[in-house]
Amino acid sequence: MVLLTWLLTDERRLAASVAWGVVAVVIPAMVFVRALSRQMRVAQPKVALVGLFTWELVKIILTVALLLVAPKVVSDLSWLALVASFVVTIKVYWLAMALGWMQRKSKPTFY
Repeated sequence: MVLLTWLLTDERRLAASVAWGVVAVVIPAMVFVRALSRQMRVAQPKVALVGLFTWELVKIILTVALLLVAPKVVSDLSWLALVASFVVTIKVYWLAMALGWMQRKSKPTFY
């Protein structure tokens, strides 16, 4: 998405804005997945549930923080490009998860 924006518009500021929109989705999601992979080792369901909600809150706070610092990090920020790439990245994220789920569901399992 970033490369396509840069090639089509030839504007570095738009490509940087798009990149920051992607970063604001991907980095918090990576932190969340990493934390949950460690959380899966917890045997008590209540502790696991509290961990899930805690790390979801951390993900939300990190996302908001990344969006708030965007004007300081990206000079001449385009909010439209940032928000558009943020939304597209979230949609692709869910589409990738759905396709992965459908692909696993359609494969026969042999025991």
